[in-house]
Amino acid sequence: MTSAKLLYVCVRPQADAAAAEYESFRSAMRLPPEHLDRVDLVRELLPEDAVDRYAGFVVGGSPYNVADPEETKTEQQRAVEAGLEHLAQAAADARLAGMFTCFGIGVVTRLLGGDVTRAYPEGTGPVAVEVTDAGRRDPLFGPLATRFTALTAHKEGTGAPPPDAVLLATGEACPVQAYRVGSHLYATQFHPEPTPADFVERMKVYRNDGYFDADAFDATADRVLAASVTEPLRLLHAFAKAFGEA
Repeated sequence: MTSAKLLYVCVRPQADAAAAEYESFRSAMRLPPEHLDRVDLVRELLPEDAVDRYAGFVVGGSPYNVADPEETKTEQQRAVEAGLEHLAQAAADARLAGMFTCFGIGVVTRLLGGDVTRAYPEGTGPVAVEVTDAGRRDPLFGPLATRFTALTAHKEGTGAPPPDAVLLATGEACPVQAYRVGSHLYATQFHPEPTPADFVERMKVYRNDGYFDADAFDATADRVLAASVTEPLRLLHAFAKAFGEA
């Protein structure tokens, strides 16, 4: 029988960044540790009973890219993508709720018939996100400000969402910032979980990974720390209240 407990799904090879990301999600969702379990798909398989055991899950970011040629992907990345696809299909079928973020939106988009492309990257830092008319009618996005600031850092994006998706939020450089499939599957291109301070700590881990000019770290960090990021955190709390034990 499904409980009301939620699950954090790690897809980051960098263990320190993953541990900090878990805490960011837990804090944003306002959950005690006993209400947010974790599974590390980089180092272990998804439990066979995960879909039945949990009411919902959140997927963190990753340096992986869905759009990379298949022949260049490691077995580790392929296993991660397979685990996420299993969860995505279950969420699309409303067997449990899911919130996919950053890398995860690419997995969902590809699985459900959309297009993932390198045409819509965004640099590291704050961006403006606009809630669509459909988003204003959505139970999670509707209460948010119509225009809000979120944090991004990605090398690929969704060119076209899945055919059955409802576009919830858009942006200037990346037109698909969030969508919903059915009633239980949400996907965001932006990172909803970190505070600006959390994000700067993550930048230190990925300083030399091509997301931003490493020599401009201080200037980039200053832009992040100056940003007011409230609505993405409210979004995650609303997800936890709607589907979990928050």
